[in-house]
Amino acid sequence: MMQKVIRQMAQLRLQAPPGAALLKTGEAPTAMLSHQHPPAFQVKSLHTAASAGFLCAKWNKYNYGPRKWLEYNKTVHPPQETDEEPRKAYVCHMRNNIKYSPDKMWYIAAFVRGMSVDEALKQLNFVLKKGATDVKETILEAQQMAVERHNVEYKSNLWIAESFVGKGRVFKGVRRHGRGRFGQVEYKHCHYFVRLEEGEPPQHYYQEPQTPEQQYEHWLEQMRSRKITNSL
Repeated sequence: MMQKVIRQMAQLRLQAPPGAALLKTGEAPTAMLSHQHPPAFQVKSLHTAASAGFLCAKWNKYNYGPRKWLEYNKTVHPPQETDEEPRKAYVCHMRNNIKYSPDKMWYIAAFVRGMSVDEALKQLNFVLKKGATDVKETILEAQQMAVERHNVEYKSNLWIAESFVGKGRVFKGVRRHGRGRFGQVEYKHCHYFVRLEEGEPPQHYYQEPQTPEQQYEHWLEQMRSRKITNSL
């Protein structure tokens, strides 16, 4: 039985690559790998999620993230009339699979919405949240795209027309508790979307402030315009 095991081990023994004897002469291993070894024997680094900087390919194989948002940059608009107001240039950009909770990222996305690009970048420097760095880098990338690819003359003549967040992958793990018990922990990811538009930002992005009398008139108009369903 022992002789059979020794025979199998001898058959599986790997042959040393050509040039291995050069190590005894004092030649550096790097020089040997680059000059003497064929490509099959060159050392390759292992591919891990930590070194690649994105989610593990095993769990993210068929998850390409949102792809429709970037298709808006390829839209071809028809020619405009001479008396028509010039169409404002815009650019859509996104960053997917950010290791940050979408609920926390929502506050940052809503904060910069409706601001000019310069004002948003200045304000984000003072936001002490982890997601503010990703939002700032995404806006800078979109600003560069607008100048290089979308014929925007001045990069400061842009404002944030849309800024919102989407939910990404959620990985579930186990966390140890006391008395031999276990709990569930979720590692959340999010997608950040932004659209920059050429021109000056509006004075009131959401709704123009109204006096109490104006609010009352608006409410009264809504009440009078009500209609009973299936009636004359």
